[in-house]
Amino acid sequence: MSIGINTSQIDAMVSQLRSVAARAAAPSQVTDTSPLQAAGMSAGATGAAATPSVSFADALKNSIDQVNKVQNDAQQLGNRFIQGDDKISLSDVMISTQKANISLQASVQVRNKLVAAYNDIMNMQV
Repeated sequence: MSIGINTSQIDAMVSQLRSVAARAAAPSQVTDTSPLQAAGMSAGATGAAATPSVSFADALKNSIDQVNKVQNDAQQLGNRFIQGDDKISLSDVMISTQKANISLQASVQVRNKLVAAYNDIMNMQV
């Protein structure tokens, strides 16, 4: 079974990673940043005072933590439904489960893209 990778989904995940990185920065640091700065990369010294940037590892960890939280919430919601909680409907459980599934699939696609990029870099002739 082959799964096709939709690059628009990967681009959406990258933009989500950038937004998480921007949210992780203090509000005073998010004033007018370029996409490179939002992703934790600097465009070089421009003479202005350098602001601390969020590392790629931190942005990736925040994204993985968010996926974990969504999955845990879906699991807890399902458990409450199974235990007979009248406040939880089946549609709520199914929606939260699908959100968790989609977030996991997006994370796996980003991981696959990162591994492919790493392999491309490692195979480059120097």
